[in-house]
Amino acid sequence: MPLFILVAEDDPAIRLSINDYLEFHGYSVITAENGEQALSMLEQYHPHLLISDIKMPYKNGYELIKNIRRLPQYRLLPVIFLSEFSETTARIHGYQVGCDVYLPKPFVMEELGAIIRNLLERSQAIHSEIIFSQGDRLEPANTIPKSAKLPTAQKEHDLSKLYEKLKLTQRETEVLELLIEGRSNIEIGQQLHLSPRTIEKYVSSLLRKSDLNNRIELICHAMEYYTA
Repeated sequence: MPLFILVAEDDPAIRLSINDYLEFHGYSVITAENGEQALSMLEQYHPHLLISDIKMPYKNGYELIKNIRRLPQYRLLPVIFLSEFSETTARIHGYQVGCDVYLPKPFVMEELGAIIRNLLERSQAIHSEIIFSQGDRLEPANTIPKSAKLPTAQKEHDLSKLYEKLKLTQRETEVLELLIEGRSNIEIGQQLHLSPRTIEKYVSSLLRKSDLNNRIELICHAMEYYTA
C-alpha cells in the first residue's frame, strides 16, 4: 500500500495542486480544510507525514502541531509547514511547536517533493531502528530465546516460505531482505544500483502483496518467519 500523506490547507487551489502532485508520484493523499478537521482525520487515517498551512480557520497550524505532539504515537510524525509568513520569528515558532521543515509560500512543488522523500526516508529508518532495538532487548513469550535461535540455513528456508506465499519477484525478494536489515530506500538503491523512487515502488508492491500498511508491519511480519 502507498504511503499516506495528510494535507491541511484552507486554500482549495493549493490543496488540489499538492494533492495532484503527490498522487502522480505514487502517494495516497487525504486532505483537510482546517486544523480541526486535520486532527480528526489524523486519528482516522494514521498518515505517515503531515503537510500543514499555518493560517487556517478553527485551529491554525501551530495549534494543530501542538495537539499532535502531545500524542505519544505522533511525536515522530514528520511535519512540513507551508506558510506565507516568511519572517524569522514565524519560522522559529514553527520549529518550537514541532515542525520538521518550514517552507515559505510560494514554493516549488519539486522542492516539496524532495523534502517529503527525505523526511519519509528518515522516519522509516528511525522506526526500523526502534523495532530492531526493541527486538534486541525484548524476548516475547511467543518467540525463540536468543540462545536457541534457528541456524542461518533454517532461517533462509523459513523466509523462502514467505517469498513463495507472496509470489515475490527476484528483485522484490532482494528489496525485502535489505528492508529486514533495516536499510533505508537510499541505502537499498545504492546497493541494488536503483533510484530511491524505484525502491519506493518495490516497497509499495511488497505492501500490496502482503496486505500490510507500512514497512514496519512488513518487517515485523517477515521476522515472524525467523521463528516460525
